[in-house]
Amino acid sequence: MTLTGILAAALIVTGAPAIAADDVRVHTGVIEGARYRVEVPANWNGKLLLYNHGIYPPGHVPEEIELANRAEAKPVLLGEGYALAASLYSKPIGFSAREAVHDQTALLSWFDRTIGRPAQVLTWGASGGGLNSVLLAERLPHRIDGTLAMCGPVAGGSALFAQALDLGFTVRTLLAPELEVVRIADPGANLAKAHQVVAKALESPDGRARLALANAFADVPGWSTAHRPRSADVAAQIRQQTEFVLAVYDQFSWGAHRVDVETQAGGNPTGNTGVDYRGLLARSSERDLVTQAYRDAGLDLGADLAALAAAPRVKADNAAARWLARVGTPTGHGHRPVVTLHPIGDGVAPEHERTYGDRVDSERIRQLFVNRGGHCQHTAAEELTALRVLRDRVESGRWPSTSPDRLNAEANRFGPEFRFLYDWLHGEGGTAASGFRRYHPAPLPRVA
Repeated sequence: MTLTGILAAALIVTGAPAIAADDVRVHTGVIEGARYRVEVPANWNGKLLLYNHGIYPPGHVPEEIELANRAEAKPVLLGEGYALAASLYSKPIGFSAREAVHDQTALLSWFDRTIGRPAQVLTWGASGGGLNSVLLAERLPHRIDGTLAMCGPVAGGSALFAQALDLGFTVRTLLAPELEVVRIADPGANLAKAHQVVAKALESPDGRARLALANAFADVPGWSTAHRPRSADVAAQIRQQTEFVLAVYDQFSWGAHRVDVETQAGGNPTGNTGVDYRGLLARSSERDLVTQAYRDAGLDLGADLAALAAAPRVKADNAAARWLARVGTPTGHGHRPVVTLHPIGDGVAPEHERTYGDRVDSERIRQLFVNRGGHCQHTAAEELTALRVLRDRVESGRWPSTSPDRLNAEANRFGPEFRFLYDWLHGEGGTAASGFRRYHPAPLPRVA
């Protein structure tokens, strides 16, 4: 669809005035090594949406800086008069919580000087950008008026890298003792080896059971398809878990992202000294899948848990652990409202939302879930609906209804182009009905 067509659709479903492309001023540049993009409509309403991008893998930095998680949302927001801004960060690849906060703060100062001080600033982001958005709001409590954190590891970097370590440690102990999980000498070779090991394990019931156990320690759900429900087949669920792990968590467990965070922290920031993996499994959302996989394979789950208990532990460097906790882990403190949005079948587990939400005063947070598999698989319509929940709370001082019926009705008012989803993991596209539902995840098995 052309930009004109999208804007016309936005007018139909939102009542916002359509805006021509030449009625938007675009500002680009570099601040302290960080590229930025700002778009300001001629009918600017005095409000700013400051977007935080996620963790880009090597070779996947977009040419044009993203101003929203879904491109379809951008003309709607411009049509409503919002200015949109985002920094690419001076370090766009890997774990960039420190750079995100610094560079987004610098961009906000640039906006104040160049465009004008906004009457309202909302910050939002997806995946790693969801974590960055809550960190930014905590660091700038007097500038950020509200936060929308979508599909992010909002329990924090310490929890994220601990999950990845538990996953990698289990694969190493039970399947490939030659794999490195910390202080990796050659991340490319180590990652290639991990992919070979996992691919071979998927071919047998024994291997699949052990992969299910490793995946369960990171709370990776056995569901990663956006357009299909969760399979009842055990092997299919483990394959879907593992597809996600090999697409996202692999770099955190065995590759470049692990090396990157250790370099930044000046040592290994997460270990597993004293971790009881039997207790971790009991707290995992995927424990039933593990039990069934071991039963189907005829394997002794207790023996593998005993092997994990006996395996030499990985010790964290205390200074590095303190760095990651300080730089990349939200406290939950503050007084501004927060909305979170997460698919219940997201491999970046929705349990992150529960762990983070437990740190936040319940009066200032609303946590929304969509009944769908896949990482960040919510539509533009659902993301715009979540953003309006935040907007209404900021502007009225009261939370609107967040019942699934009300949210689904609002999201389904958008045309089909706002409800299109591309399942990037499985190469499937299609229109999705709005999927808001009530959901109450457990806390993460461990957070550090």
